[in-house]
Amino acid sequence: MSGPHDLFARYTFGHPERAAAELRAVLPAHIVSEVDWASLRREPVSVVDPELRETESDLLFTARLRTGQPLLLYVLLEHQSSVDSWMALRMLRYVVRQVERWRQEHPRSTRLPVIIPLVMYHGADGVWTAPRRVEDLFELPDGEEARAQWRALVPRFEYLLDDLTAEREVALRARSGPPLARLAWLVLRYGRTGELARKLPEWVALFAQVYADTGGAEHLVVVIRYLLWVGKDAAVHAAAKRVLNSVLDEQRAEELMGSWAEEMIERGVQKGLVRGRQEGRAEGLQQGLSEAILRILTARGVSVEEGARQRILTCTDMATLDRWFDRALNATTLSDVLDERAQ
Repeated sequence: MSGPHDLFARYTFGHPERAAAELRAVLPAHIVSEVDWASLRREPVSVVDPELRETESDLLFTARLRTGQPLLLYVLLEHQSSVDSWMALRMLRYVVRQVERWRQEHPRSTRLPVIIPLVMYHGADGVWTAPRRVEDLFELPDGEEARAQWRALVPRFEYLLDDLTAEREVALRARSGPPLARLAWLVLRYGRTGELARKLPEWVALFAQVYADTGGAEHLVVVIRYLLWVGKDAAVHAAAKRVLNSVLDEQRAEELMGSWAEEMIERGVQKGLVRGRQEGRAEGLQQGLSEAILRILTARGVSVEEGARQRILTCTDMATLDRWFDRALNATTLSDVLDERAQ
């Protein structure tokens, strides 16, 4: 199942115009000038290994150079916390898969298209430190001259890297592109840091630009939902709600937040029902209902301290969970839900 990082990144950069903004920001200037960006198209194919689907996703685009030659641009969206030291080998494997697919689809072609691989990283544990070249993964004999001779015999391959965690905010703001792409770079950069709640109010103007753009209402919903998914504390949710109220009128903001809460309720309950059926016991439904209660409270801006959170998550009495669930729908404080005197 796709996670929030995967969904947000693919929604944002799966669109050719926004993908072009990302690629233009990273590719060397001479390559940018040679690409016919109007020809950029997304291909409906993925080569990411299934076991890695929760930590990354990929996008493949085709384009043409101004000379007419075909070009493939392979983008891996990396969002796992720890840096993968074997990324160069994985990227080489993914590119080879693309080459094999190309040969199957173009059996008469005597040449391969250029494939440019790019990793966009926004992990939570600091900057990217893994080697970007496959040749750096081989253990070569000591000595500068010997290493140079041996290096010429091993596979050579290098991927481009857009390490958002290493970029300063001013640099990301200076990038050109559609409003959603510019906001997404910032959100991905700070989404899992302790700075997010403080940063959000500074981006109100950019949020407004996203809303004013074509399809802006949908874009805004996607961004806010992602922020509510990744925000780990009440401060982030409160800041997101303030930003929303600054961009939209109060009624529209409440409608958006309300629709998100309803969706989280449905996801939580359905997840619990499915788990309960699969496991053949009630724990799945109980956990799903507990998670739905917490999601509703978060969406309504109700702060839940850790003790109360654990009380809700560990509750096994369905009657109590049902009661808390009903109260959460209209709660303004935590006591509205957990206080047994609450009506």
